[in-house]
Amino acid sequence: MLLDLVDHKDSINRLLARYGVKFGIYKNHEFHEQLFPFDPIPRVITRMEFEYLNKGLSQRVTALNCFLADIYSDKKIVKDGVIPADFIYSSKGYLPQCEGIRPPKQIYSHISGIDLVQGKDGNWYILEDNLRIPSGASYPMIARDLTRQAAPEAFSRNHVEDNRGYAAMLRETMEYVNTGGIHVVLTPGRYNAAFFYIPIWRSGRGLSSVCRRIWRWRIINCITASTGAGSCR
Repeated sequence: MLLDLVDHKDSINRLLARYGVKFGIYKNHEFHEQLFPFDPIPRVITRMEFEYLNKGLSQRVTALNCFLADIYSDKKIVKDGVIPADFIYSSKGYLPQCEGIRPPKQIYSHISGIDLVQGKDGNWYILEDNLRIPSGASYPMIARDLTRQAAPEAFSRNHVEDNRGYAAMLRETMEYVNTGGIHVVLTPGRYNAAFFYIPIWRSGRGLSSVCRRIWRWRIINCITASTGAGSCR
């Protein structure tokens, strides 16, 4: 399998460039975009190790949702002296407009991108938690799809866990918290570094994508229509 992937490294990187698979990094306080590099050597994670990580990450995501529920309501974590109030209120991610709001099913973070690193000691560590716009799942998804196209024999000869069900899982998550509206994937727009993931997420799943500018226009249009003879849902 390794030789198959190494032999097709250049062709896979060309496909990634063709699809515009990029990511943004900050260097010297400046934002730069660059193509996503494909590493042909896979990181093999055993089933036992994966189950261990899955259990820990599930616990962490539950704790993060409980944390968000608390800071936007009773703030017991502040009253008990676990976290200083300034730590929360000075954060750019804190939104005072969300005070007292309880989302459906009490879920604040529907998609959580938890960055993991493995140390030299073999243990796994949390690098950071991404709860606002976690698009990282799209990189292994498109890399796997292009690898499957370039080297199908690598998958026919080896058992590799399939990750093509991600879009369906996203749809199920939306259905779970849906209170009667339509499913929408909000995106910063096509100039965003990770915009390539939008067609992947909504492909074949009946999902619509809108950027903030279009969304605001639709809201204004709905308000205008509701004040006239017609109505807007």
